[in-house]
Amino acid sequence: MSYLMKGVKCCSPVNQMHKVTGTLFKAHMLKNILGINEQQFQISRTSSQLSSEKANAYNYVIVGAGSAGCVLANRLTEDPLSTVLLLEAGPKDTLLGSKRLMWKIHMPAALTYNLCDEKYNWYYHTTSQKHMDNRIMYWPRGRVWGGSSSLNAMVYIRGHAEDYNRWSREGAIGWDYEHCLPYFKKAQTHELGPDQYRGGNGPLYVSRGKTNHPLHHAFLEATQQAGYPFTDDMNGYQQEGFGWMDMTVHQGQRWSTASAYLRPAISRPNLSVAEKTLVTKILFQGTKSIGVEYVKNGQRKKAFASKEVILSGGAINSPQLLMLSGIGNADDLKKLGIPVVCHLPGVGQNLQDHLEVYVQQKCTKPITLYNAQKPVNMVRIGLEWLWKFTGEGATAHLESGGFIRSEPGVPHPDIQFHFLPSQVIDHGRVASTMEAYQVHVGPMRSTSVGWLKLKSTDPKDHPIIEPNYMSTERDIWEFRQCVKLTREIFAQKAFEKFCGPEVQPGNHVQSDKEIDAFIRQKADSAYHPSCTCKMGQLSDSTAVVDPQTKVIGVENLRVVDASIMPSVVSGNLNAPTIMIAEKAADIIKGLPSLQEKNVPVYKPKSLETQR
Repeated sequence: MSYLMKGVKCCSPVNQMHKVTGTLFKAHMLKNILGINEQQFQISRTSSQLSSEKANAYNYVIVGAGSAGCVLANRLTEDPLSTVLLLEAGPKDTLLGSKRLMWKIHMPAALTYNLCDEKYNWYYHTTSQKHMDNRIMYWPRGRVWGGSSSLNAMVYIRGHAEDYNRWSREGAIGWDYEHCLPYFKKAQTHELGPDQYRGGNGPLYVSRGKTNHPLHHAFLEATQQAGYPFTDDMNGYQQEGFGWMDMTVHQGQRWSTASAYLRPAISRPNLSVAEKTLVTKILFQGTKSIGVEYVKNGQRKKAFASKEVILSGGAINSPQLLMLSGIGNADDLKKLGIPVVCHLPGVGQNLQDHLEVYVQQKCTKPITLYNAQKPVNMVRIGLEWLWKFTGEGATAHLESGGFIRSEPGVPHPDIQFHFLPSQVIDHGRVASTMEAYQVHVGPMRSTSVGWLKLKSTDPKDHPIIEPNYMSTERDIWEFRQCVKLTREIFAQKAFEKFCGPEVQPGNHVQSDKEIDAFIRQKADSAYHPSCTCKMGQLSDSTAVVDPQTKVIGVENLRVVDASIMPSVVSGNLNAPTIMIAEKAADIIKGLPSLQEKNVPVYKPKSLETQR
């Protein structure tokens, strides 16, 4: 114990007390200092969070730089005091600022390239379709600046005036034809100049089919020989009949909403755009939307909206994001463990699309696009387009088409035709095998309605898509009519000098039963999914947004895209989607709606005949 005694000897009680007191004082001081540092650290961290949130705060956050999102980004930043963040899951539509280097997007004739791979495309697939021989159907959707307007066939069709009047009856008050027509016109600069139906001062350039191709002329002549009228503007006074198509092609280039709306606004200091950015969730305080969470370069980030979050992801992505964020059918969300923000059973329901089938005829003369698809000719066509944006690369070749009624008593056209002097196989994923021409034909107002639901809580998982195609007798009958009426047109005198054997369905397909089997095997999507966040009145339990495009039951959240259509329109969807965004921009700005009353619209003299 000697070492202990030594220790006690050298420490007198006074010295020991000094040491203990000093130690306590130091500990107290250290605690105070640490406390201050901890407090300062908390303040510093909070202020850093606040400044970070401020840096990531905008008036509006728009999800999706597609057909609607680009329009909104442009229109909302016209006010220099409005700040906008536009988030796009896909890449830019240019390379090093050049359209030529991204020719697969901007060359109109190259459109099938991007329909066939996943680079700029969500590449969706449906469930196995029980009324279609259990086929799984392919659904391309744009995932790039411009969205599907950077992938589509550039056909500019508005639909029929009665589609919009029907919307109004279905609960979308203020979306009838007289309130929608001015926004079609506001968006458009038509190369033929403005009139009562066309716009002359908008960012979206629209050109008119003007090819001298003999097969297009034969098709239009044959339709008149079959007793159908020629219409000089199927987007104007008279949709019914056949004529030259309008196209979103300008100076030989695809004119997507990225070209029309986004690029002209990109230099504005109040617009920020982020590409390759996947939005994973809408952020809420209670039922008030305050921003979004997103992933970019593998990092999870947040962006805040002081006014509104606007979803413009389209008919698949917008309902998917709502459900991932807790807005949808409460029972379905609970099964996946998603906390419910708002029970809205209409989210993902009411899914509508257009189906179409190709009726193909062999051509006896070497004048189709078959030769143009040979490698040496493709190089020549490509070089001409790259040099001066002209030649066979400067059109999508869908330059003529039309609309007819399937039977007497139908008030306005319910069948659409696109004519093509070429053969298309499997969405263009398989090369054509012969000199042939075809029509894409299908019903416009099918009665089959589907749905989509989440597969999982992973935002990267595609949702379950169930279009429920061909599930009604009416749809089956309409498709029979499509085949029979097309065959009648192809049998006219105008095609005599070109007409070889029928390639598809083929002469062996004659009875209703055989035609029905052919449709089940060969009909495919026309790429017009819509109506999954339908617009309607608060009293409608299936409505998702109100006529002001606000999501029902929550605050500061809108959906503006083709998903809010109450029902699908009678035609292609790109022009109507752009119109929806133009009209919504005025609503968001608090401006009164444009309106044009008593604009005349063609009606058949009698509904007792089909044509």
